[in-house]
Amino acid sequence: MSLIVQKFGGSSVADAEGIKRVARRIVDTHKAGHKVVVVVSAMGDTTDDLIDLASSITEEPSAREMDILLSAGERISMAVLAMAVTDLGVPARAFTGQQAGLHTDTAYGAASIVGVVPERIARTIQDGEIAIIAGFQGVNQENDVTTLGRGGSDTTAVAFAAALRADVCEIYSDVDGVFTADPRVAPAAQKIPALTYEETLEMAAHGTKILHLRAVEYARRYDVPLHVRSSFSTKEGTWIVNESARSRWEGDNEAPIISGISHDTSQAKITITGVPDKPGAAARIFQVVADSGSSIDMIVQNVPVNAPGMANISFTLPITDVKRTFRVLEEKREELGFDKVFQNDGVGILSLIGTGMRSHPGVTAKFFAALANAGINIDMISTSEIRISAVLDADDVATAVRVVHQAFDLDAEEEAIVYGGTGR
Repeated sequence: MSLIVQKFGGSSVADAEGIKRVARRIVDTHKAGHKVVVVVSAMGDTTDDLIDLASSITEEPSAREMDILLSAGERISMAVLAMAVTDLGVPARAFTGQQAGLHTDTAYGAASIVGVVPERIARTIQDGEIAIIAGFQGVNQENDVTTLGRGGSDTTAVAFAAALRADVCEIYSDVDGVFTADPRVAPAAQKIPALTYEETLEMAAHGTKILHLRAVEYARRYDVPLHVRSSFSTKEGTWIVNESARSRWEGDNEAPIISGISHDTSQAKITITGVPDKPGAAARIFQVVADSGSSIDMIVQNVPVNAPGMANISFTLPITDVKRTFRVLEEKREELGFDKVFQNDGVGILSLIGTGMRSHPGVTAKFFAALANAGINIDMISTSEIRISAVLDADDVATAVRVVHQAFDLDAEEEAIVYGGTGR
């Protein structure tokens, strides 16, 4: 008998029929002889609807009250799913994050997990019942409800899988696994049998929305095997494991050169010109950015030939942070000693990812040649050992995904199936 943690995203439980379908899958897993713990997201667009509701009432809602409000979506899902499972003859009990024992820090809206005490969950499954946990939420030391940020149900599931020493954490969505590109953008994308945690981290950090970044980090830290699959089919999905375990799916073959292509159109770019080219100038700028609460992805600094002693700095950040960051930098312009600051909301990031890149020369040349042949200009470049990223005009991103996908022979013979529409 194995212990399986199953997480179901909002598209899987979007309506009553979806909830019943998920309940049947849970019961089938239980009847196959497994202990089952379930983590569930809010139904469909519930979270967005609650955010819109708050926005219609006030422009600046309290972060604490927003967490109380947004946690309601998962509570609805857990309750009705427990009812559906019980109706199929298997006893199920629903738990909020607090009742399940998920403890966080006090960062409302983006809390981090500080500990999991799953005593009630362990007792429930030991008694032969199915435990259903509201994802995305926990409780802090003030006994207040907190939320983990968008996609936080993935992290909830992995955290309980680690705490309960589960054999596997299954992440269910509306696609059959992780694909070589977003099948909504590149219909010829093919499912990837297995990925390492490192590859998945790079993909999650650069636009692949099938898994939450912190969930993958948690899984890597505690070596929790992840199985990403669809709740709409029974097909084998994508396994995310450590590098040594990956050989189970690849046999004696080497890892593919390229595992996948990610893209992200939720980024913006800020450029600061006339920065004094001396030690400490960049540090002061980025301290201001950090204090504003913004996260930075790519950074490029150059020294113009016509302005000796001065530098220009460009960086990308989430588009939701750009207005606030721009305003703070403009306010601090004289204090920081730079000339001007500009923002560009019309950018996207394309990333090529694969552990096989380490030992194969020519990948970079092929990547840039594919973009050049399609007439696509590159604004910024960033690399790691297993990733190449380029900042492009947002209007060019979809074409770039397809031409690079084809250039690296990643196209499948048949189009990928997307059962829902959100990928989660």
